[in-house]
Amino acid sequence: MNKKILIVDDEELILNSLGLELEGEGYEVSLAANGEEGIAVLRENYFDLVITDLMMEGLNGLEVLKAAKEIDPEVAVVILTGYGEVASAIEALRLGAADYLLKPCDCNELNLRIAKCLEQQELTRKIKIYERILPVCSECKKVLHEDAGGMTEWLALDQFISRKTGLGISHGYCPDCFREAMEEIAQTKKKK
Repeated sequence: MNKKILIVDDEELILNSLGLELEGEGYEVSLAANGEEGIAVLRENYFDLVITDLMMEGLNGLEVLKAAKEIDPEVAVVILTGYGEVASAIEALRLGAADYLLKPCDCNELNLRIAKCLEQQELTRKIKIYERILPVCSECKKVLHEDAGGMTEWLALDQFISRKTGLGISHGYCPDCFREAMEEIAQTKKKK
């Protein structure tokens, strides 16, 4: 599946040349000529990665970054700028930018950085999937529990629920299990 990239830049030459370069690398590329247009495109479509210029008229790259992260917290955002200032780099990274590059940037370097951003994004997605899986023993039905210190132990389901939620557990029968238990008792009585 081709990764989708949105490029946001108010310099038409950079916008188009970067778009052609990334399409040549096999990415599905969309272009936006300013921050407002970029945010509108982000609201209408899914993107794996956004490359945005920092300094643009109207909404700047940091505003595009903030909006992109509000729309999709998992989207990777790379800031490109011709005005490399430590303060703007720090702010971009604090807001969740995946990378920060100075213009003009070498195409090989940009491709390498994009590949690293997309690889990191994929790893993060896999970790989130695995975090949503609850390991349960197929035989005894105990649940693997990891405490805040990283220690693991296998707990009975009721112990696990109690520790995770703080709820007390009461035991009883659901209607199906009650019916089965009563049938079993009746069959045992018949055998005697």
